[in-house]
Amino acid sequence: MFEEAQYFAPVHQRDDGSLQVQLGADHPGFADADYRARRDELATLAARWAPGEPCPQASYTDAEHDVWRQVSAALRPLHEQYAATEYLHGKESLQLPEDHIPQLEEVSALLAPLTGFGYQPAAGLVPLRDFYGALAARRFFSTQYVRHHSVPLYTPEPDVIHEVIGHGNTLANPRFTALYELAGQASQRVQSTEALEFISRVFWFTLEFGVLTERGALRAYGAGILSSPGETEEFREVTIRPLDLVAMGTADYDITAYQDVLYAAESFSHVEDVVGGFWESCTDDSIAALAATRQPAAAGSPARQPA
Repeated sequence: MFEEAQYFAPVHQRDDGSLQVQLGADHPGFADADYRARRDELATLAARWAPGEPCPQASYTDAEHDVWRQVSAALRPLHEQYAATEYLHGKESLQLPEDHIPQLEEVSALLAPLTGFGYQPAAGLVPLRDFYGALAARRFFSTQYVRHHSVPLYTPEPDVIHEVIGHGNTLANPRFTALYELAGQASQRVQSTEALEFISRVFWFTLEFGVLTERGALRAYGAGILSSPGETEEFREVTIRPLDLVAMGTADYDITAYQDVLYAAESFSHVEDVVGGFWESCTDDSIAALAATRQPAAAGSPARQPA
């Protein structure tokens, strides 16, 4: 079953009200008891937050700050070389620290005068309607945990580095946040699960894994690419197809591996026109009509299923 938050490890509540995060056997932190306890602690912290309150403060360790520093240092030259101009504008405006993990409340305070967006904490899985409904209210759900220190340049699920370095820099640019809001408003307009999933898949292949042509070269604007040093280095080598709402809205994908198909826009204005225009006006009926035009996968190229 498709879920926006399928890339979060499942979270279960213990009898005492605390949370336990279920890591898969192939997760880098699976055999690390201290890391697992830390994940549980941060999930519980987020779960005890109530709307209207400031984001809870996570007391990050030196080791966690060091992971942030390593990833920030690795991403800096890659962003300069491969990030789209609109992403770089947001990064310049936000001025995230590179030597320590900022608190979500600190990032919200930086975003407020720029776009009015702010963060709210997520313990784990966020249902589709909640995730996108928050975007319509200019709020972005974020985890607070940090990827395992043994593989600082990799995470099988979105951590605070992805949420803040990846999405935070886009949330600082009004052209991006207009798209986030439109996606959220579209989610409130549709009723069917199928329509909501179509909207979410378009979001995945654009605001998460979007690429475009700029100054004669392929550049990335998606947060999923630009928060991952490896993905930022590799995205130009995968299969690149033209921006296509039907293809994006009906495609399956594997979140545990680098994306092997991306959809390139001709410019950021092209994203605004095609994707923003779709989210601005889509309905259950219009999405059903679009999905009905989907071409079957070519022989020998089976659709990839969500993780």
